[in-house]
Amino acid sequence: MITKFKSIDNLAVFQNFDWDATIRDNGNNVVLFKPINIFYGRNYSGKTTLSRIIRALESGSLSDKYENPQFEVSIKDVADSTPNNLTAHGKKIRVFNEDFVKDNLRFIINPDESIAPFAIIGGNATIEAEIQELKNELGKEENIEEEIDASGFYLELKNAIATANTALGTYQTENSQLTQQLRNKATNNPNGIKYKSDKYGDQNYNISKLQTDIGTVLATSFQSLSDDEVTQKLTLLDEKANADIPAISEPQLDLSTINIKAKELVTKSISSSNKIEQLLKDAILNRWVKEGRKLHKENLEQCAFCGNNISEQRWKELESHFDEESEKLEKDIDALISEIENSVHNLDTQVQINKSAFYSKYHSDLDTLIVQRQQAIDSIKSELNRVKEKLQERKYDLLNSKTYEDITDNSQQLVDCWKEFEVFRTQANQFSNSLESEQTEAKRLLRLREVSDFVTDTQYTTVKARIQALKITSDTETQNKKVVEEKIKQQIIRIEDKERLMKDEEKGAIKVNEYLNNFFGHDFLTLQALEETDEFGGKKIKFEIVRNGNKAHHLSEGECSLIAFCYFMAKLEDVETKGSKPIIWIDDPVSSLDSNHIFFVYSLINAEIFSRQEFEQIFISTHNLDFLKYLKRLPNALNKNQCNYFLIYRENETSRITIMPKYLKDYVTEFNFLFHQIYICSIDNADDENQHNLFYNFGNNTRKFLEAFLYYKYPNANNQIEKLTKFFGNNRQASTMTDRINNEFSHLEGLFERSMTPIDIPEMKKTAKFILAKIKEKDNEQYEALLLSIGIEEENEE
Repeated sequence: MITKFKSIDNLAVFQNFDWDATIRDNGNNVVLFKPINIFYGRNYSGKTTLSRIIRALESGSLSDKYENPQFEVSIKDVADSTPNNLTAHGKKIRVFNEDFVKDNLRFIINPDESIAPFAIIGGNATIEAEIQELKNELGKEENIEEEIDASGFYLELKNAIATANTALGTYQTENSQLTQQLRNKATNNPNGIKYKSDKYGDQNYNISKLQTDIGTVLATSFQSLSDDEVTQKLTLLDEKANADIPAISEPQLDLSTINIKAKELVTKSISSSNKIEQLLKDAILNRWVKEGRKLHKENLEQCAFCGNNISEQRWKELESHFDEESEKLEKDIDALISEIENSVHNLDTQVQINKSAFYSKYHSDLDTLIVQRQQAIDSIKSELNRVKEKLQERKYDLLNSKTYEDITDNSQQLVDCWKEFEVFRTQANQFSNSLESEQTEAKRLLRLREVSDFVTDTQYTTVKARIQALKITSDTETQNKKVVEEKIKQQIIRIEDKERLMKDEEKGAIKVNEYLNNFFGHDFLTLQALEETDEFGGKKIKFEIVRNGNKAHHLSEGECSLIAFCYFMAKLEDVETKGSKPIIWIDDPVSSLDSNHIFFVYSLINAEIFSRQEFEQIFISTHNLDFLKYLKRLPNALNKNQCNYFLIYRENETSRITIMPKYLKDYVTEFNFLFHQIYICSIDNADDENQHNLFYNFGNNTRKFLEAFLYYKYPNANNQIEKLTKFFGNNRQASTMTDRINNEFSHLEGLFERSMTPIDIPEMKKTAKFILAKIKEKDNEQYEALLLSIGIEEENEE
């Protein structure tokens, strides 16, 4: 049962409406809907808007023409209905309003359209038996509240659901665990990759990027960084841009010239003529003599070794032995030895490599290059030293030529080292410009190494394979469940197909015609069920309005209203609704109808809905006071425990809902209400303080009552005084007194001193009695009718 419109906002004429703040009785208690609820409101006050909210609960959709509509409908024992859960309530709802007419009776908008058909159940014992057999196979759904166990296909579905849920749960558990590991590795603070961007380079790293990296490291072509490479990359990350490394000179070594000179000197022959034979045969002795000659010449006349005199002849022999040619050879040998020694010394200054000037990424290659350089220098030195030794050997034995082995020229190795150094130097200088991108790449490779370690540590491939197997099992069980669901669906379709064989659209049309004829006497307008063939060759039923055997056109608004309402009433007995006790909302069904048809609408509602009690709750709205009068005659309409009355009114652009005023609820018109107030004044105790408001309002009530009453009694009179005089006759005192009460006691303008004195209750009571007596005297039949309208069947005589 719907209990209230808890709130409505931004929906047509309703803005910021709050039921609890608005709908309260005299005791300040919130008033709720009852089984029967009657709304009165003028046209455009918002009645249809309320019906559209309830129709949205029926159809599951609200017009997209509303911009951000909001509402809450409270329903007993279920969650409030909002635009986000329109059909979650599970109630059967049927709404009659203009949207229902547009959806089902399209011919009213477009004469070429037909009316949506509906069927009423017929009878066929054979088909009923077949339906029951199908239902037995289908079984029953489990209902714990009603202690119903599942059976048939529904039991099979229950077991399939349990198996599928178990498989799904196992899969989700494993998958969630892996997902959590991935999330921790990717984004956990402070150890996740995201929070180590200085090392791994991505401040926006997330689980999706981690999964992409995992795909990269699992590729067969991927090669993870070694520990040494990790160290190098980490060192690279600490690098700052270096100054450019200056070039060094290319090594200038002319070993071939040295080789030629050395070969010539070592192998050169010295003439043996005039030589001392003994010295030629003994190089050491020859050397000793040569040194002694230098010491003795022009210094000593005796031999410092033996003390003998050195003869002139001996000096001549020695001079011939140590001639200019041998002296020159020795000097040339000494010069070349000196040149070789300088070359050896200079070798250490060639291609000097300062590793610290380079970025760390080059250090490993530079270490290799330094070794290669040193090997080249050592090789060259070795050759030069060998030549030097050969020269020294000849120097010590100048008179005898020696064999000579050519130099192995390894100077190109040193030049190659220089060239390789230049390559590294150029790259290093260029690397300064690309350091940022190199560091970015280093971070990427370090991240992939970290991801690779994660894959290994977590046994990612194995776990992923297990999860995939669980996923396949879950999908299989889910598919099995869907197969059973489809089997149930097909079984239901078979049942519905069988039931459809029992449905008779013709009976739907007959029911509408029954209402049109029996309640409204319209036998010249009928609804016919026409059978057509659709594009697939199947049977198709449509309804059509027929007048005198031909399709009806140009129906009046009243005829459209009658047909639409009869259609709705008949549809309450269609196969979707009958026996379901729906919540019914009927929105202003008497639009464009005359008084006779208004009564027949009331009669139809009374006979087909209220008498059968085939509803859980009903709402009826109207703008017509005559129809409102009839609605008060419905069963339980005056039972306060079963029925509530509400007024919908509009203030400028906004509508409100309130409890229906007493004069509308308890009386047919305000005129009856005013008469009742005068009547109460005439019989009430003037000393009862509880009735002060009654007497205080007496002036206004009397003025409005007499204005209406006398206008229709004396439509030709010119003014109120004249009407009062005619009504009260020659008793001018009575008419004057009444006019004084009507004016003086219903106004303070110009009579401010009146507000300073107590009201004269006895005078008012006396006037009330006088007015009633005069009405009774003038027209006793009308007077008795007025008494009956306020519930007074027999007047007490005082």
